[in-house]
Amino acid sequence: MKIVVFAGGVGTRLWPLSRKNTPKQFEKIIGDRSTLQKTIDRLIPDFSPSDIYIATGQRYKAIVVEQLPEIPQENFIFEPEMRDVGPAIGLVASLLESRFQNEPIAILWSDHLVKNIDAFKNVLCMAEDMVMEKRAALVFIGQKPRFANQNMGWIELGESVEDASDNGITVNKFNKLIYRPSLTDATTFFHKKNFVWNLGYYVTTPQFLTAQFKNFAPAMFAQLQTITHAWGTGDFEKVLAEVYPKVEKISFDDAILVKLQTKSIRVISADLGWSDVGAWEALKEALSQNEDENITKGNVIIEDSRDSLVFNSRDQLVVGIDLNKMIVINTDDVLLVCPKTSVPKIKKLVESLNGTPHEHLV
Repeated sequence: MKIVVFAGGVGTRLWPLSRKNTPKQFEKIIGDRSTLQKTIDRLIPDFSPSDIYIATGQRYKAIVVEQLPEIPQENFIFEPEMRDVGPAIGLVASLLESRFQNEPIAILWSDHLVKNIDAFKNVLCMAEDMVMEKRAALVFIGQKPRFANQNMGWIELGESVEDASDNGITVNKFNKLIYRPSLTDATTFFHKKNFVWNLGYYVTTPQFLTAQFKNFAPAMFAQLQTITHAWGTGDFEKVLAEVYPKVEKISFDDAILVKLQTKSIRVISADLGWSDVGAWEALKEALSQNEDENITKGNVIIEDSRDSLVFNSRDQLVVGIDLNKMIVINTDDVLLVCPKTSVPKIKKLVESLNGTPHEHLV
């Protein structure tokens, strides 16, 4: 199986640590390795570095190559311009389809935390077997929910199918996706037994994916085919730079997933200890043993506080007293202070800095 790790997001919700030039996936948010490096660490040695591909933006080439010296140079795919997840997955699928038509591929992301690594590897292998044996054309990997998360997608499960096991891993038919539901709906989903979090992890084949792009996004498919025909030639970089920026900007969900025939899709669910550390409140939840626990990093002292995260990347001491559900982020040039509930406003604030004297902080 080929593994494709996408590492192109900017991570605005983790600002001011994550910025255009230094996105979250390249930062040492947890421990002494970036989340990108931790993603690769979870895969090797069970998967060979030669079977792992990295898709990211051209602007991040130097840092990605530096952080992942074990990945062969030819396995890096650099987009000349970000065009959203739909084109990003379409490009990789088209390129790999020309070489590994029916071999399973796994789509993974570089900014996630997975604590139950053995379960994660087990689920990946199960999904690979299902695709190889043609028991599914595409397999979603889902996380059994821990709370009513309204900031991500949910998968409604169908009936249980073969390969269901007694080790906490279940296999179900797929009903539908619900992206970022209201808190009321998320609470309903959480209390039901037939909903799981959608991680954006898929196992399928390049041939299946390209066939879906040909069917549901024919204009994009034609553009991606033009790029693919130049792969391995001296014209590849030129063709990529000319064609890819013209591809429609669209999410993978909107371009493909919502249009798929559900009968060919399966969902493998488990408690992977998964968290999307793409926002400060999500990082707080991922690192906490319980809701009231405070999480700190760097030179920090907090007293009489609960359910707060204080991240300090400077030598200067940060002191907090009577903090309640607060986020405090101190970097070299920005100090952010806000309640946990206000984290969703960070993205809009960062966008508002464009065209102002503070644009360099974006």
